Amino acid sequence: MAPKRPTGAGAFPKAVETPAPQPPDSASLYAALDLGTNSCRMLIAQPKGNQFHVVDSFSKSVQLGYGLEGSGHLSRASMNRTIGAMRICREKLKRHGVERMRLVATEACRRAVNGEKFIRQVQNETGLRLEIIQPEEEARLAVISCAPLVSTKTEQLLVVDIGGGSTELVWIDITKVPPRERPRAIMRLHAGFRADPGPFAAAKVVDWISVPLGVSTLRDQFQDVEDDSARFALMSWFFEENLEEFSPYAAAQDRDGFQIIGTSGTVTTVASSFLGLKRYDRTKVDGLRMTSDQIDKVIRDYLALGPAGRRADPRIGRDRQALIMSGSAILQALMRLWPTDRLSVADRGLREGLLYAQMSADGVLEDAPF
Repeated sequence: MAPKRPTGAGAFPKAVETPAPQPPDSASLYAALDLGTNSCRMLIAQPKGNQFHVVDSFSKSVQLGYGLEGSGHLSRASMNRTIGAMRICREKLKRHGVERMRLVATEACRRAVNGEKFIRQVQNETGLRLEIIQPEEEARLAVISCAPLVSTKTEQLLVVDIGGGSTELVWIDITKVPPRERPRAIMRLHAGFRADPGPFAAAKVVDWISVPLGVSTLRDQFQDVEDDSARFALMSWFFEENLEEFSPYAAAQDRDGFQIIGTSGTVTTVASSFLGLKRYDRTKVDGLRMTSDQIDKVIRDYLALGPAGRRADPRIGRDRQALIMSGSAILQALMRLWPTDRLSVADRGLREGLLYAQMSADGVLEDAPF
């Protein structure tokens, strides 16, 4: 006799419904767009504790400053590429309903004879209002983006932002700030390098400089030098020569308590090569510390590869291979000049600084340790 079939056997199991994640409230969203000499980058984020959560992002190589060194003008082709990228950004902002935003342009638009005219063209064709910011603000935003990476043991801090058209260096003394407060003291610089910190212990900006040499502009200075190694050596020497007006350059510095944080595509590319990543991973790169010997080895490997080898290397790629050696020349000069054999890698920069500044000004970030 066959066993009796249990009631309900063979029935389809009842589905357990998992609610779809709720999209973020558009009223809580902030956007930051950085239009540089090479790239157009945007982040859309919402505050989360003392940090923020990225909701959407965009990044595209537009080469806005291509040919600027020779002509003094933004070319029609580069402006058209950039406006195409800005239209994509506009659609993302519209889709998320973002109302709080800051959209900035840097060195290429500062230097170009037709920079202001281009800004008006962007607004006419996309409805987005770009703002050309000055070097001091660019440096300040780069600094506050790196606040979470500042060690509580740091007393002297050098933040370096290697851009496409310029390089910003900011030297900060935090010896009088209690160790646990040091990252937050850096964040408070969003109000300005000389702003009154109120009742809080202040980070003192000893000096800052914006060198009009970035990965694009430095490369363009030495394009006529055919030998790869000779061109690299000349670029590094020339960049160092442009640091003479930076006051900490000539002064002896104590090795203890000194930290360099580097933020740029050059720094993250070198870090990715050092780690041997087959695919870029921000979680492994951001916050990584490399010694000067490790950095030198990566750069020697780049030189050994030559232009064709660098172009084929997946960590460098076709877009960046033309710029990685000028960026490496800047990086090597900096590591040679100051009393540390370690560099903290920051996969963050102007966009993150813009977000932190907006959120800090609105008081929506929690005042808690990083």
